Amino acid sequence: MKLLVVKLSSLGDVIHLLPALTDLHRRLPAVRVDWLVEPAFAEMPGWHPAVEQVIPIGLRQLKKSWWRAPAELARLRRRLRAARYGRVIDAQGLIKSAVLARLAGARVGGLDARSAREPLAGRLYHDAFPVSWEQHAIERNRQLLAQAFDYALEGLPLDYGLDAFRGRALAEPLEELAPFVQRPFLVGLHGTTWDTKHWPEIYWHQLAKICTLQGLRLLLPWGNAAERERALRIQAANPASAMVLPRLPLGRLARLLVRAEGYVGVDTGLAHLAAALGVPGVSLYGPTDPARTGVRGPGQEQLASTLECAPCLRRRCPLPATAEGLIPCQAALQPQEVLDALNRLLLD
Repeated sequence: MKLLVVKLSSLGDVIHLLPALTDLHRRLPAVRVDWLVEPAFAEMPGWHPAVEQVIPIGLRQLKKSWWRAPAELARLRRRLRAARYGRVIDAQGLIKSAVLARLAGARVGGLDARSAREPLAGRLYHDAFPVSWEQHAIERNRQLLAQAFDYALEGLPLDYGLDAFRGRALAEPLEELAPFVQRPFLVGLHGTTWDTKHWPEIYWHQLAKICTLQGLRLLLPWGNAAERERALRIQAANPASAMVLPRLPLGRLARLLVRAEGYVGVDTGLAHLAAALGVPGVSLYGPTDPARTGVRGPGQEQLASTLECAPCLRRRCPLPATAEGLIPCQAALQPQEVLDALNRLLLD
C-alpha cells in the first residue's frame, strides 16, 4: 500500500515524526511512504529508509504570491491523485494540512478535534484518532500512526531511523570544512525564533572561553543575518576557540554535526536534528516545556529554568530584566552548569 504523510513544518515537528515512521516500517514493512512537506525541509524526510518520495509544497511562498495558489494547488492535486495512495495521514493537525491531505482523493486520517492543534482540522478527516496532549510530541505521532494502522507500540524503542544516513555522512569527506574540524569541536546552536528562547550572548562568550581551556573549538552555524552577526561577535571575543561556519544547507550541516564531540543548543530545530543523528548534547529551556517538545534520544540532557514561572510559553517575558539586562529564566542557566552537564555525557 502507498501512504502519503503530511507534515509540513517546522524542522522540529518534521523530526518528531521520524520515530513513528520507524515504528510503521518495522510493523508493516510493505507500506511505501511519500511525504508532503515545505521546501525548506524537503531534504530531510528522504534520509529515512521508509520514505520513497518527498513532495515539496511551498505554502509560505504562495502566501506572498497568492495569485499563483489555484494553479499550484491544481498541479499538486493532479500529482497526488496520479499516485493512487491507499491512505493519507495528516500528522500536522492544521486546517491547511488537512485541506492538502484531502487533495489526494484517498481516505484521510488524523488527530480528532480534541487532539489536533486546530480543532476544525479534526472534522476534515475520514478517520479521527484521540491522542492525549499530556505527553511528548514524538509519542503523540507514534500513537497516531499506531492507531491508524492498528499495531502495538510495545517493544518498539525510540528510533529516528537515521543510522544509515549517519553512516553515509561520516564516510563523506568534508574538504571545504577541513579548517573547522581539524581538532575536537562542539557545535553551538544559538539561533532560535522567540526572543525568550535565546540564551544570553554573554553566556555564549563564557562558554567559548571554557572551551579554550578544554582544548575544544566552538563552531557556530547561522541561518540569517542576525544569527551571523551574533556568531561573529562571539568569535571576535574568543578567537582561540570560536569559529563562525559558512552558511550551510541542512544536509551539509548534518554531515558536520555527526563529527562533533557534542553540542549545546537552545530550543531550536537543529538541536532536535543533532539528537536524531545521535550527537550527545545539552539543550536549554526557559519559556518552553521540554516534557512536551524537548529533544529526545540517547546522550541528551535537558536543562530547564528553575524559575517558578517557567515554562510560561510566552514569546516575550513579562518580568523585568536582570541587572545585566538578561531575561530571568535564561539567566538562570549558567555556562559552567551547561558544560558540566555536557562533560558528564561525554564521559559516559
